Amino acid sequence: MVRTAANARDAEFTEYAASRAGWLRQVAYLLCGDWHRADDLVQESITKLYVNWSRAGRVENRDGYARTVLVNTFLAEQRTSWWRRTRTAATTPDRASAGTDVDVSLDLRTALAALPPRQRAAVVLRYYCDLSVEQTADHLGCSAGNVKSQTSRGLDALRRAFAQRPVEGSRA
Repeated sequence: MVRTAANARDAEFTEYAASRAGWLRQVAYLLCGDWHRADDLVQESITKLYVNWSRAGRVENRDGYARTVLVNTFLAEQRTSWWRRTRTAATTPDRASAGTDVDVSLDLRTALAALPPRQRAAVVLRYYCDLSVEQTADHLGCSAGNVKSQTSRGLDALRRAFAQRPVEGSRA
């Protein structure tokens, strides 16, 4: 009887993780700017999610819970020196999205990667994940005012980065 419940739990988790892995990987990439590191973040987050799957089953928004685990994993990693020592040189993205301006996309990713971790997390959660200020505050474990401040500073930095970008078709 216990074995059947464990099997059902594992099957439910496996189905959930398989259906959300791609989405979590995209969010992780926006947070860290490296596809390989994004894969590591997702793997670590999914492992944490599995360990706490009974808790995740009790929350109203399971995707929000998974996103919170991912963001917290990213921010915890930023606090350690390990990722700085093992970080590789800037690389080009593994693939480009169809129908996008690749130069703008690369510039945005570069500017996003230059933001401090909490500003980057606030901008990604607010504008990529389309969360409210309050939802972002819950995910980051801070006040709504702090989210507004971090988001504002992050957007200002992104605007400055794009203001320095040469306009297409202009001559020097």
